[in-house]
Amino acid sequence: MPSPLHRIAAALALVLALPAAAEQPFTPRLNAGDRMLRFDWPALSIGTGEYAEGPTGVTVFHFARKALAAVDVRGGAPGTVNTDYLRLGYNTPELDAVVFAGGSWYGLEAATAVATALKDDGARGGGFDDIALSVGAIIYDLGARRLNEVYPDKTLAQAALRAARPGVFALGGEGAGRFAMSGGYFGCAAHSGQGGAFRQVGAVKIAAFVVVNALGVVTDREGRIAACYPDPTWPKGLKTSDLLAGAPQSRQGGWTGPPAGQAHSGRNTTISLVVVNQKMSWDQLQRLAVQVHSSMGRAIQPFATVDDGDVLYAVSTEELDPAAGGPALAPVDVGVIAAETMWDAILSSVPEQPVAAKPAFGPPPKSETLESFAGEYVFSPSVSIRVSRQGERLFAQAVGRRDAFAIPRASPVALLPAGDAVFSVPGRYPLTLRFDPGGTLTLNPGHWAQIGRWMGR
Repeated sequence: MPSPLHRIAAALALVLALPAAAEQPFTPRLNAGDRMLRFDWPALSIGTGEYAEGPTGVTVFHFARKALAAVDVRGGAPGTVNTDYLRLGYNTPELDAVVFAGGSWYGLEAATAVATALKDDGARGGGFDDIALSVGAIIYDLGARRLNEVYPDKTLAQAALRAARPGVFALGGEGAGRFAMSGGYFGCAAHSGQGGAFRQVGAVKIAAFVVVNALGVVTDREGRIAACYPDPTWPKGLKTSDLLAGAPQSRQGGWTGPPAGQAHSGRNTTISLVVVNQKMSWDQLQRLAVQVHSSMGRAIQPFATVDDGDVLYAVSTEELDPAAGGPALAPVDVGVIAAETMWDAILSSVPEQPVAAKPAFGPPPKSETLESFAGEYVFSPSVSIRVSRQGERLFAQAVGRRDAFAIPRASPVALLPAGDAVFSVPGRYPLTLRFDPGGTLTLNPGHWAQIGRWMGR
């Protein structure tokens, strides 16, 4: 293990790297991801940017030429930019980009940053008919789900725009969906992300994109829950309809299943985009937005609650003009196909869920090893974790303004050995702790890791 002086130097480096009021000195991670949706549509380019220090991110949809757009807003907690302008009903295509971001309202600067980048790069100017128009929506990915307040800023959004490429979209916990979650209404606390799907009927192209940060649970076409950390008392083979039928009792620990014959309601949440290449009037696009948004209540349940910020943009690139005799679909058919495509997109957003480290069977770590792990680890100005040794065991306690996942502020919790430098805290949700060389403590190593630095004893 490193000496105390080396640990203190590393910790000071972390503190100096924490976001200041004026800037966040992080390096953008661009167009990352292992699962990709690939499709043929040169008129639509997509770029993603992420800050691993959050983790959090942004997704930028950029159109090769001005497009026509409409919007439908639902739920009780939306965060948007320029939606009022899209409601005015003009049939003139003016939209350049749609921007989705994490960071709650702090992330809204991503949308305006894309517009200024288009101006700075010379793609748009200052003329009345040449001003860049970007619209956007955000998800709440702060609070208890991570231990810092890093947000997608101007630098990240502009880097994502400049890295945008046609026909490729990262699925799962990437871009704006980097730390999205779903199922909180039922305590599922499942990791979610961004999803996308594409369909082509003849020459008509329809794409759906979504960032699922829903209070409700993602539900497949058979009514099964797509992602959830279930309560240990829940019956096997439980469906979403069972949870809804058991509400509000199903939200509490110890619930064992719904009473026979009890009715349930259907409600839901999320931020999304539907793009078509067929030319449509504003009123047709508005109806498309309403129809597809309504259909999402099948895939996310409950949907559009008081705690959700549901926004759907509908965009036409106007490449196919039915009035000019080109190939086209009836608007009602576009709506039906788009709704099914959106369900596919929602299902594709679900990533593989983390698994808790299993307790190790064998000799416990040596006392001197345990002692070397002791000390206070800083994750942000808001949260630290104090690790202490008591005999042959390690204990952890949160320090700061809030708990650190299953590590509370109220009292220390025992850490169970799961390897030489790996420990776990048992419970409904996986919590793995790994002590790394250099004085680093990593919570939940992997895609959603939270990293703290040793600051002394």
